[in-house]
Amino acid sequence: MVQLAHNTMVNTVGSLETKYWHKTLIPFKQSIVLTPTQRTLLIGSLLGDGTMRRGRGACNVNYKVEHGLAQKEYVLWKYGLLKPFVLSEPALSYRYDSEKRRYPKSWWFRTVRHPLLTEIYNDFYVGDGYRNGRKIVPPQIGNDLNPFAFAVWIMDDGSYNNGVIDISTYSFSLDEIELLRRVVIERHGVVMNYYKDRDKGYRMYCNKTQTKTLIKIITPYIIPSMLYKIGFKTP
Repeated sequence: MVQLAHNTMVNTVGSLETKYWHKTLIPFKQSIVLTPTQRTLLIGSLLGDGTMRRGRGACNVNYKVEHGLAQKEYVLWKYGLLKPFVLSEPALSYRYDSEKRRYPKSWWFRTVRHPLLTEIYNDFYVGDGYRNGRKIVPPQIGNDLNPFAFAVWIMDDGSYNNGVIDISTYSFSLDEIELLRRVVIERHGVVMNYYKDRDKGYRMYCNKTQTKTLIKIITPYIIPSMLYKIGFKTP
């Protein structure tokens, strides 16, 4: 099993926090502890689809999960792990078509804003402003990319086709992708390559042999509804 870091707790009360937080939420936020499993989930998801946002005038950030309708079970699984940080259950997000008819698009939820999340945000984002800075790969990602985080990354942004796993890494620079390649081979012994996908950016991938190795590493952490991401049928 993967050894994870100890739980983390911080004091959430301060002159800035009381200005922006509703007083009735302060005891709730003070009681929150970020467990090793929760932190690892966040790390893997931020390499994938996860986003963090500060919000106008806020001191701290929240974390948002949003996946397509077919990934409802995956959203509920994330919610189950992060429930202590969440005030509202996952809900449907709706869009409107060209004739202004409403249709469901995705499942989503959002955590509360919290200093523990801001610590992770500061590693994964550069620049600031209430609409987020640019998401990056932190230089210390090698300390955090354990098999569970790797599995979440694949469940978020990976795909499986013809015996090969590839990962959408469009938001990362070439230097950041090279860093991820080094970390993956040094920590997990898996060789990954990358290619330019038109003007979208880069995608990382394993050949068939390396994909088999990767699957052995992450399978224990893949939830049943997401097994298709590594080439297995969903129960």
